[in-house]
Amino acid sequence: MDDDSRTRRWERWEEHAALPLALASLLYLAAYATHVLAVGLPLIAHDVLRAVIGASWAVFVVDYAVHWRLSGRRLGFVTRHWLDTLVMLLPLLWPLRIVRLYDVVQRRRGHARLPLNARVVLYAGLSALLLGFSSALAVYQQERGAPRATIRTFGDSVWWACSTLATVGYGDVTPVTPLGRTIAVGLMVCGLALLGAITGSASSLFLQRFSREEDEEREGPPGP
Repeated sequence: MDDDSRTRRWERWEEHAALPLALASLLYLAAYATHVLAVGLPLIAHDVLRAVIGASWAVFVVDYAVHWRLSGRRLGFVTRHWLDTLVMLLPLLWPLRIVRLYDVVQRRRGHARLPLNARVVLYAGLSALLLGFSSALAVYQQERGAPRATIRTFGDSVWWACSTLATVGYGDVTPVTPLGRTIAVGLMVCGLALLGAITGSASSLFLQRFSREEDEEREGPPGP
């Protein structure tokens, strides 16, 4: 298979797989939230929720396997597309696939997309919301029964996720378990990246507007 053929098949697969992946992400998030928060459910219900989570993971594995097959790079695909590998391995990142649903819907309807700066702000905001919520669930699951834990309710966990994503870090509630702290480190990195994306996009928007105003001032008012 030549490179052009691989590229076309890659693009076709991404177009058709974007919606199922977004739905799988949403299904995973709903099942995981119910599994963590609804502790009073019967055991059979939690087994069903675990099965839904496993099925969502299987969808991401299939998508990764197809991309790996279409790339023709074998092991080189893992290092070249390390972000896809990370998303496939870390369930906390699966909800971020929902963010791409906007582009898919707009393309299929033939509508124009938002300007670049607006899309950056939209994607970063949605990513922060989804990542913060899923991280709050994961940390709450790890911390609620730990000795000397300060995160004892889901509200505590949401407050912690908000302060961590905003890079404030009040320190009034902090994870004490190894896995909880590992999630915290990842959330700190993501918070810095998202904050940088929003700040950079806003700065670029202001610079473009000021530059346009300066050009208009140089040109002066239109002649008679």
